Amino acid sequence: MPNLQKVKNILDEYSAKINNHNFIKSDPVCFAHRYTQRQDIEIAGILAAINAWGRRDMILRDIDRLLALMGKSPYDFVMTANLDALSGNGALHRTFNMSDFGFICRGLRGIYSQITSPEEYFAGKDMFDGIQTFRQAIISANDNRSMRSVKHLSNPETNSACKRLHLFLRWMVRNDGIVDLGIWKKISPAELYIPLDVHVGRISRSLGLVLRSQNDRKTVHELTAILRKMNPNDPILYDFGLFGIGEQKIDVEIKECN
Repeated sequence: MPNLQKVKNILDEYSAKINNHNFIKSDPVCFAHRYTQRQDIEIAGILAAINAWGRRDMILRDIDRLLALMGKSPYDFVMTANLDALSGNGALHRTFNMSDFGFICRGLRGIYSQITSPEEYFAGKDMFDGIQTFRQAIISANDNRSMRSVKHLSNPETNSACKRLHLFLRWMVRNDGIVDLGIWKKISPAELYIPLDVHVGRISRSLGLVLRSQNDRKTVHELTAILRKMNPNDPILYDFGLFGIGEQKIDVEIKECN
């Protein structure tokens, strides 16, 4: 195990460099920042997060086009549009097509028809359990139609790291008033899990924080437990540091932290 104080110092430094207002415009979180109404923020955040994979410029371009289809209010669109018209294989972002868009919107209509916010699925639960509940609500609202589209919602029961939905939760819950919006008040930032992708996993292993080679749910638990030791109240702050080191291809070796 590396010297955690040295690792903390490194991650504090790089987290401060990335977690600033200038970062917003170059990250998918920018789409949630466009709106002021809670439901609009949530829907834009969900759609941005589940499409946050691939080249960054393509992500930003495609999510911008997707949200343009929804007009001024994503919530009004979800609740009033003819969702059956959202069908076909027309690509919106990589493998996310028009039918997938309809699937997600139909699921969100079902959710908002019953509760005021998806936050209710996560409050008082482990976040992986909340993801499972949220995922099942989307599926149920679709009456088992278009099950091909379910692949865009990671399944915790398959040991998935659920990176994109944990990213969405970071946006909704962390409340330092900088990048993340913090509109959900029933969940503590201490309850969040790290959004684990290839780059965060690689840097975490370079720093000696985890040893497992798989980027899966077990590694998410192990890495988050270490981050909680360094910052019990806000462990996922270090998503910014791990991302920043990986994005800038900074050579951080484990020997620096011994």
